[in-house]
Formats: sequence, C-alpha cells, structure tokens
Amino acid sequence: MNTFLRTTLMPALFFTLCGCAQMLNQNNSLNNNLTSQDAGETAATEEDHAGIPTEASHPANGMALKFAAVFSDDGDSDICSPEEIAEENAMTMMQSEIADADDLIPSEEEAIPEATQISLDRALEYCRLSQELWQKGELDKALDALDEAYSLMLDTDSENRPGVMQQIDDLRFLISKRILEIYASRNIVVNGTHKPIPMVMNDYVKDEIKNLTKGSFFIQAYKLSGKYRAMIVEELKKAGLPEELSWLPLIESGYRSNALSRARALGLWQFIPSTGYKFGLKRNKYIDERLDPEKATHAAIAYLKELHQIFGDWTTVLAAYNCGEGRVLKVIRNQNINYLDNFWDLYEQLPRETAQYVPRFLATLHIVQNLNQYGLDATPLCSPLEYETVEVDKQFHLKDIAAAAGVSQEALHELNPELRHQLIPGGDVAYSLRVPKGKSELLAAKLETIAPYAPPEKKIEIAHHRVRRGESLSTIAQRYGATVASIAQANNISRRNVIRVGKTLKIPMTKAAAKALSSANRSQRDVKHVVKRGDSLWNLARKYGTTTKKIRQANHLSSTRLHIGQTLAIPGTGSAASHKKKTYKVRRGDVPSKIAERYNMSLEKFLQMNHLSKRSKIYPGQKVFIE
Repeated sequence: MNTFLRTTLMPALFFTLCGCAQMLNQNNSLNNNLTSQDAGETAATEEDHAGIPTEASHPANGMALKFAAVFSDDGDSDICSPEEIAEENAMTMMQSEIADADDLIPSEEEAIPEATQISLDRALEYCRLSQELWQKGELDKALDALDEAYSLMLDTDSENRPGVMQQIDDLRFLISKRILEIYASRNIVVNGTHKPIPMVMNDYVKDEIKNLTKGSFFIQAYKLSGKYRAMIVEELKKAGLPEELSWLPLIESGYRSNALSRARALGLWQFIPSTGYKFGLKRNKYIDERLDPEKATHAAIAYLKELHQIFGDWTTVLAAYNCGEGRVLKVIRNQNINYLDNFWDLYEQLPRETAQYVPRFLATLHIVQNLNQYGLDATPLCSPLEYETVEVDKQFHLKDIAAAAGVSQEALHELNPELRHQLIPGGDVAYSLRVPKGKSELLAAKLETIAPYAPPEKKIEIAHHRVRRGESLSTIAQRYGATVASIAQANNISRRNVIRVGKTLKIPMTKAAAKALSSANRSQRDVKHVVKRGDSLWNLARKYGTTTKKIRQANHLSSTRLHIGQTLAIPGTGSAASHKKKTYKVRRGDVPSKIAERYNMSLEKFLQMNHLSKRSKIYPGQKVFIE
C-alpha cells in the first residue's frame, strides 16, 4: 500500500474498526432509500462481495479459521469454529454492500452538481475494479484501485449537501471494508502455484552475507548439499513450492542429517519432537525419523505448505518455520492494521534468532546464485546418495549387515541415519533397509546366515534419583558411587552446577556399586521401637529421621496416642545405631583418611558410611557422616 493509504486511509479504517456500530447505523439509514433488487441480483452481490472467501469457493480451504483471531479483540481466542466463521460471513454479507451505482444516486429533490456525481461514480467504479482484482488474486493492484477511489472521494466537495455527505460516508465504509477483506485474504490465500521467494538486498542481508562468507561453515555446508539437494528439489517441484527452499537446510543444519540444536531440534530440517510428530515423523526406542533426510523433507514440505496457507508470504513463512506460527501470529496481532505491507515491518518485533534467520536465508540465495563473486564456483559438491532397499524382519546390528554386504558400517549408517543405535527394529513389520547400489541381491541372499543381534550383558545399572533441595551433582554422585561426568552425560546436562529440585536424574552405576547400594537399602528397612515413658510420635519421628505420618501409616494408627510397651515399626530408617551418626562439614584441605583419624574411625568404616570409594573425592562444604 502506498504512502497515501498509509497516512490518509488507514485512520479511516481504524475508525471503522473501533466505531463499526455507528457506521452500520448510518448505513442502515441509507438502506431505507436504496432500490430493492430481485433474488438473482442479491445472489450475484453475495457471490461478488462476500467478505471472506468460503471453503467451497476458494483454494484457501477455510484457512480463515486460523486467522479469525488476528482481527479479534479477544487475545485468548486463537481459532474460531466453522459455525462462527459461517455466521461472521453471513453478517458480512448482511452489511450494506452498495453493489450498484444506482445505490448512491440521491433523491430527485436534491440537486447534485454533475461534476460531483461523476467523481463519486468514478470512485465507485474503482471499488468495483478493486473487487475484481482481489478475486483474481492481484492484491496490490486491488489496493491501488481503492487508493484511487479514496482520493476521488476526498476531492469531492460536499458543500453541506446531505446527499453528497451520505454518499461519501457510504464510500468510506465500503473502501474500509474492502481493505479489511484484502488484508485478511492476504493471510489465507494461496493463489495457484506458489510465488517465488522475493530476492531482497538490504543492510540486514548484506551483514549476513559477510557472516556466511567468513570461516569454513558455508563451504562445508555447500559441499554437503550435493548429497541431498537433488532429492529435495525433486520433492519441492512435486509439491509446487519454490526450488529456492532447497537451500533452507543449509542454515538449519548445514546439511548434516544428525545436527542437534540447543532446543533439541534434530536432523536436516531441525524438527522438534512435537512438530515432527504432527507431520508424521515417528520416534521410538530404535528409530527417529527426524534423522531421515527423505522423510524429514516430506514433513518439512507439508509444514511449509501449511504455513504458506496461513501467511501467504514466504519471508513470513520462513520466520514462522524458525520460531513457530504462534509466535509470529502474536507479533502480527500487536501490529497496526497495515502490518502485512512488508515482512520487515515485523523484523524488530521477532526473536533475535528469527530476525536473523530470514536475512540469512536470503543471503544464502544471493551467494549460491553468484558463486563466482564469492569465489565458490570451483567448490566440489558431494555425490548424491544412491541406494537400493532390502526388507529385513529380524533384529540385526548394522555392523553385521555391513560385513555380510561387503560395505563399511559408516556407509550403511549414512544411508539409514534414523536408526538411533544402528539396530534394525525387527518385529512383525519388515524394515526397509537402504544399502548401496548393487548390494541388495547379495545381502538378501545372506540374511539367513547373519546371527540376530543379542544385547550384551549390562556392565552398568541405571538408578533414578529425584533431586532434593540442597543436593548437587557431586553429592548425588558420591551417594551412588558414580561420577559427576557420567551423570551429566546420561542426563544431557551442560551446566553441571545447575540442577532443578524435583528433577529425576538417571544415575549410571557399575554393578558393584549397584550391589553395594542395594545392600545399603536393605539395611535401611523398618526397625522396631518399644515405646517408653515420654515417647510421642513427634519425638520418634525426629529421632529416626522420618515423619509422624509415615509412622502412623506403617503401624495403622488411627490416632497419635501411644502406650508404654507398644512395639512400633519405624519405616525406612535402618538400625538404631545408625541414628547415632553425626555430620561433619568438609573444610579445605580435608581428605577421608584425616577425617576418619580425627574421629577415631577406620578409613573403611568412614568410606562405607558415606558410600565412597578410595578414589572418591570430597569437596569443601560437603557434609559427611561420622561416628
């Protein structure tokens, strides 16, 4: 939309949005003077001037459902029901549609200058032209026609003539309504084949070109594109999407099928688990289809098509692909009504990573289309991956398959990256295993001679521990006879000094440590206590390090009353002697042998009490048990 509509018409449109009821009342007064039309004309008017195309009449297929909330004041409502959309469309058609020039001709009692009426008639003709252009999908030209109509309306002098003023008000309402229709459809309409991605060169794109041409990332990613891009281009052509999108994995993953982001997005197209599941990518103990370039490409195309149906603008689609359509819709909702003039209107409102994402993709397109300019024209590309498939219904390890087929295990895994542990699932449904060309018949003949996979005997046991307040990885590691590094690795913890209370951690333990822990746990079973004078549940709970609730539950007590000589089971506390333990806070320079000597304990006893080994380390501030 040009500057005129931005500065002059948009305030009128805002007035229409905020004072719609008042405008409708004015319009209803005009309806009393309008010439009635027969049923055929009414049907034509509704078809030509419906506010939002219906599912049956428009390729958008009812995507207005997803954008109804963009023009709603209710921030909590994101999606309207089909019934609400149908009702809204019916209300739109019921609003005064000024569909004929005769509708704006005043009564004979009021004389209007001929030049004035001609100007108003021309403005109405531009409104009709805008409607025709909108139906053809030429939205920018439709807005230009409305601009001309509004300009003619402003140049008309009403000279306190009620008839002229009424026509001007009606035109203003009609133009404002048309703009709402166009901007709404700009979100939901996909016009036939998808338009190419607009090539933009601005300061943002120039900065990303500089960043991409530094270092080796772009060169390495460009080389790897040779493996997958031909396949991606073929699938994009089938879907009718721009071929330029085949370069999207370059900035997503560097064309690495096993790329993993900090947000746990995985694979060539960087799907998070929930989005991958939504678009049909399976994930279980043995496979993760986000890692499969072909399956992930099909899912990415489905996602991109859905986003394009929502937004209709490829730059906005790319932003939504990066940070999610919900985030982009939220930003759009907070924009002025002319938000979709340009993606760059949203640029500064988006998350920083997303704001850089679109210019980085456009920069990639500029570079690959001008390889000579950036000295990349002689860069060799990797060869496309070619393969055959063999149906396998038993569980094998890729190492054994590779040996039988006479190929390397690495080559086989590259063709089947979705196998998380390089294990074929096996089971009732055969798995389509990809093998290098020319190897399928050989492997099929040898399958019966390959020994099925037998899992090795576990060298470690996995315990689960719920983090309590005051615990750290080091104290947890000491308790289970593990190391901080092994716990961090098992739980994908990068910041080892930060763990959340309530989080359940996997603790890898050697069999010896697991056995020792199991023995210690057995010693922590219920003990018996004979009630003496002065005993109470509260005193016993404090003495044995438990709670009154647990003691009552263990002994099926209906009240807190005890009697002398009563025998109580104290749950999970170990022997009475264990409660004579004291704690010691480790100081700088302390070692287990010095602490044991200081408190007249043997080193073995000290280590056993604290579940430590001779190789375990203790740290200043750590609390340990002593006698």
